[in-house]
Amino acid sequence: MAAVFFHHVVGDLTCGKPEVSELHDTDTLDDAARAIASSPEGAVPVWRPRATPDDPPSGARFIGMISALDIAAFVAAAGIGGRAMRAVVGEVVQPNPGLLREIDPGTRLIDALELMRHGVKRFLVRKSGSWKGITKRFSMLYNGKWLKNMESTSPSAASSSKQLSSSTGSADKFCCLSREDVLRFLIGCLGALAPIPLTQISSLGAINPHYSYVEASALAMEAVQKIPQDPCAVAVVETALDGTRKILGDISTYKLWKCDYVSAAWALANLSAGQFVIGADENGSTPISVLPEPPISPSSPVEEISSPGRSPRAKKFSSRSIGFQANQMSAWRTRSSFHRGRSTPLTCKSTSTLAAVMAQMLSHRATHVWVTDAESEEDGILVGVVGYTEIFNAATRSSSPSPRTPS
Repeated sequence: MAAVFFHHVVGDLTCGKPEVSELHDTDTLDDAARAIASSPEGAVPVWRPRATPDDPPSGARFIGMISALDIAAFVAAAGIGGRAMRAVVGEVVQPNPGLLREIDPGTRLIDALELMRHGVKRFLVRKSGSWKGITKRFSMLYNGKWLKNMESTSPSAASSSKQLSSSTGSADKFCCLSREDVLRFLIGCLGALAPIPLTQISSLGAINPHYSYVEASALAMEAVQKIPQDPCAVAVVETALDGTRKILGDISTYKLWKCDYVSAAWALANLSAGQFVIGADENGSTPISVLPEPPISPSSPVEEISSPGRSPRAKKFSSRSIGFQANQMSAWRTRSSFHRGRSTPLTCKSTSTLAAVMAQMLSHRATHVWVTDAESEEDGILVGVVGYTEIFNAATRSSSPSPRTPS
């Protein structure tokens, strides 16, 4: 494996990271929605309240993670509209302490990747301090200084690879590192990882064929029940007579990131999976008149279309109305073109390179990319999915962690 994994430490990735801003299990879902909007991967850690205001962040107080999909599904099940957003986070979050690990900034990157490969999604890392005994002669810029490796001839010093000394008054500054942060770091080290980044994902075994899916005709809430833990996504497909599946879209934490949760919840509770991911036709060809009317509210995900002298037409749903946020669309673009663009799933070909998939995930801030068959005559034939775990496995596939030796 590339030496970059052994020569860099977790502290190298903490430059510029803000201090931890805790979301407590006593906060409301409205608070969680605001926190999720500014966090990576569409999810945020949940903590127990501090015993005293001066208590530092601690892995012992970590409960689990709450995602955009968790909130939308809870509001949909509650059936009381926006009032459900006043519920406390503790009613929604599923306890899972294994999703976060508190680690030393001197931990090697290869060791950190090994933890993420086994399910850890966040690292709690002390921001202030210095360490010794690392394998690299010069660490990356950290805390505004270039830190030289402090070599020692003492056997005890050589074996102590994670000693940390912090200055008084700054010892309680912590930050959270996500898998997105690690992926961004790896993108900057593609040359050091050669030739793996330019290898096709199919050759690297980076395609996970065991993905979750639902038929487009199934209820959207059925998809929520099938959501796996990683990646937190279910493909919405149409299955052909020969058994191949064509992907239409997905229901995922990534797609619901920064959404209008009340409107998304109504859509989850009332629409099919196919209607949820692509919406009803803007021109009225797919009216959803058979569905019960949602409560009238400013955030209602339906539109009532009427004209002078005519009674209101059937109410219709569109993906735009549930608050999916994209870049500002130009005035000349039609509503239907916006609608199609937002429903399109993020896909790559089975012949795509690992570097291309990494760049695709990072540019879209996505947690996964669906993989389609490059040899099929029809576009969109689903063969698998690539997520963070598959990328980290592929990037480190040639080696496993080795014993540390003194520099």
